[in-house]
Amino acid sequence: MNIILLGAPGSGKGTQAAKLVEFFNIAHISTGDMLRAAVSAGTPLGLEAKSFMDAGNLVPDEVVIGLIKDRMGDEDTNKGFILDGFPRTTSQAIALDEQLAELARSIDVAIAIDVDPEVIVQRVCTRRFCPTCGRITTASEGDTCLMCGCKLETRADDKEDVVRKRLEVYEQNTAPLIDYYRGKGILHPIDGDRSIDEVWADVQKIVTED
Repeated sequence: MNIILLGAPGSGKGTQAAKLVEFFNIAHISTGDMLRAAVSAGTPLGLEAKSFMDAGNLVPDEVVIGLIKDRMGDEDTNKGFILDGFPRTTSQAIALDEQLAELARSIDVAIAIDVDPEVIVQRVCTRRFCPTCGRITTASEGDTCLMCGCKLETRADDKEDVVRKRLEVYEQNTAPLIDYYRGKGILHPIDGDRSIDEVWADVQKIVTED
């Protein structure tokens, strides 16, 4: 099963992706995680991407597509994958289809998680992460990770002005993907402004009945 998760930043794609990984035991390909790792490591790719990410802009297609192409060569993608955060533009979607065709693969399902923008701003601006164990939580937990005891941090791109810019960029560039995958007959929109378990129930129904 090859799955694409669509939705604005903070819509809950990562949470649902983690559940899908456990459910299917397939590879989770998150361009956001891959790019942040490259930034943290100070690689040439990371340095190139950092200025775009910090401003809330999309990383150029050639950078992201190159990253995905390398990842698709890993053995763990052979039995399926979940793409989280890619594609973000129609041109990326077309490039992805061409790349998958070369590998005799295709996307089976595109799930679009829809959440009100103001809800997203509230979610993202109160989001915290643990740099040690990678756990994602909220400001209501306090300053310390309940899992490992380390100090929680806020991502540079989780500030309100950056979040609103990211939502604007999403609407301009990524929303047209909804029409692209609807045209291919594989789009499944769901309401993401509910509890994690309610959203997961819909996601699970889609991937098991498709």
